[in-house]
Amino acid sequence: MENERIGARIEQRRKELGLTLDDIAREIGVAKSTVQRYEKGTIEKIKLPVMEAIARALNVNPAWLCFKSDVMEQTIPIRPTPSNIIPMPQTYKVPLVGTIACGQLILAVEDADEIVEVPEHIKADFALRCKGDSMIDAHIYDGDIVYIHSQPKVESGQIAAVRIGDEATLKKVRIYPDMIILEPANQAFDPLIYRGEELNDIEILGKAVAFTSVIK
Repeated sequence: MENERIGARIEQRRKELGLTLDDIAREIGVAKSTVQRYEKGTIEKIKLPVMEAIARALNVNPAWLCFKSDVMEQTIPIRPTPSNIIPMPQTYKVPLVGTIACGQLILAVEDADEIVEVPEHIKADFALRCKGDSMIDAHIYDGDIVYIHSQPKVESGQIAAVRIGDEATLKKVRIYPDMIILEPANQAFDPLIYRGEELNDIEILGKAVAFTSVIK
């Protein structure tokens, strides 16, 4: 019963502030469905650190949320952050699914090797580690991680992850009515040209939207 009362108070305050379940989920680092369970009271006990995080997101006193105080206002004063430190951006996780070639073609690994963090303003679905130096004029080097937004088409001239048969590569894609050219960003490499039936083996996996460089 107590958890249902707490959940109702969380929901009431969230709606007062015009916040969505997603807003609270991002703020406290849980799934939207988990926040919904908090509000419905189906989670028997909310841990203290989670309750404090919810209170911060709702700008209320944690004790008020728990019906241990009639004072709703946040009791901990908010002090300005010192000028020598800035907050990190909010992030989310995407799978690092393998290695993609920036030179000779390399088999694209389907299973995720690990998970990487992406700032929330960058819309990516997965990440790939680059191999080779055919994209160095685009400032993408061997060992860099490139973040990919999954989409079947890109604009001509955009950098994309492209599957060729069972292999994958990262290149600028030049699109013509009867031809696709995968163009390196390094004059030491020749473009890859595909025409006619060869186009049946070409699939755009997604557009490159960001990268993390090994070059400092």
